[in-house]
Amino acid sequence: MTEFNPEFRGYRSPLSTRYASKEMQYLFSEQNKFSTWRKLWIILAKAQKELGLEISDAQIAEMEAHIEDIDFPAAAEEEKLTRHDVMAHVHVFAKQCPLAAPIIHLGATSCYVGDNTDLLVLKGGLDSLLPKLVGVIKRLSEFAVEYRDLPTLGFTHLQPAQLTTVGKRCTLWVQDLLMDERALRNCRDNLRFRGVKGTTGTQASFLQLFAGDGDKVRQLDQKVTNLAGFEKYYAVTGQTYTRKVDLEIVSALSSLGATVHKMCSDLRLLASRKEVEEPFEKTQIGSSAMAYKRNPMRSERCCALARHLITLHASAANTLAVQWLERTLDDSANRRLTLSEAFLSADACLLTLLNISQGLVVYPKVIERNIAQELPFMSTENVIMAMVKAGGDRQICHEKIRVLSHEAGAQVKQHGKDNDLVERIRADAYFAPILGDLDNILDPKTFTGRAADQVLEFVREEVDPVVARYGSNVETKSIGLAI
Repeated sequence: MTEFNPEFRGYRSPLSTRYASKEMQYLFSEQNKFSTWRKLWIILAKAQKELGLEISDAQIAEMEAHIEDIDFPAAAEEEKLTRHDVMAHVHVFAKQCPLAAPIIHLGATSCYVGDNTDLLVLKGGLDSLLPKLVGVIKRLSEFAVEYRDLPTLGFTHLQPAQLTTVGKRCTLWVQDLLMDERALRNCRDNLRFRGVKGTTGTQASFLQLFAGDGDKVRQLDQKVTNLAGFEKYYAVTGQTYTRKVDLEIVSALSSLGATVHKMCSDLRLLASRKEVEEPFEKTQIGSSAMAYKRNPMRSERCCALARHLITLHASAANTLAVQWLERTLDDSANRRLTLSEAFLSADACLLTLLNISQGLVVYPKVIERNIAQELPFMSTENVIMAMVKAGGDRQICHEKIRVLSHEAGAQVKQHGKDNDLVERIRADAYFAPILGDLDNILDPKTFTGRAADQVLEFVREEVDPVVARYGSNVETKSIGLAI
């Protein structure tokens, strides 16, 4: 067994070292967490002072001077002694602010800083993700419009089916992403603050501070909530805000993961057919052994991250389910993992997806060739109808087409040759009445229905209003992709 080296760098999550943005990493960082605790203690003191408690401007100013300069080693030593993270940081902050020490954390329980910080971080995370998500929606919608009338094989059961268009297929991805935008926006807009609720949610400690004046306690709750940037607080809580809030947010993020996985799986299938590819850089290597490979590594990364994101839903659901009575502490370690990884995974997915959407490559000639292999079979009904219009007997024509189709199918399946049904029809004198119009009958664009119009209608009616809601905040700048 390898001997332990005390200088060895410990485990670091790949979400931080490889995938997620610096912005999202900072949001869930220790620095942001503990400086937010200090901001919340300042907010509490300010609100208490406004409502008549003996708190001085000097005490508040002293705390404000030490928001960012956190002595992490000292806090770690304190936590070894107290086995309590909040009290460890109260002690360290108090040593830095001796004048304010008597009023730091006055009347509060640990969840005042813990839960309220989590809510601020969740709000910040949603604020960060939404513009990236809408940036992907905007770019894919532009792609859909550009390729709205390019016919391509549709697939059901992963078998060739009626034609669609490249742009119409893209709108299916965008529609799912729009549903994710709605879910995440609703989570953000409905998010409230825990406020000041005390140890079991009864506000008993604050009622004592204000000598039984319940109205002042209500005012304190609202003032603290407003100072933290929220309009509303949760009317009732136990010691914590209900973990249903976490579940709703992680559910929306998990759902986004399912969307990303579906879209990127589609792209991987299309790449295998050489019809549509993600960007591939000039110096990029697809395989260490097979130099010709153009692996869809971005889409594969999205699928890998999305699969992890999907699994986090179960953690959030189970954490809510086992919160006994006013609360138990078995939520703590789980939430440290689940909430951060859900946001960092979603962030990494969207960063990669934005990169993909900005560089999708379409190969119309390959698509045309693939259509040519299948369209003759799909067009047989049109050929029969054209013959009937030209005076032919439907049953005789059907039998002719059946025999020729089986012959052509045998060429494809048994001999590995191209589909030659059209050539067989041209060579059969029976079909002479429609040969002059056969090219029009077989034009792929006549098989795509209203697909092109559907794309334009969808973008105008469904996408544009959502993109407009974000204005200049939409994430549209081209990004590189880290390793």
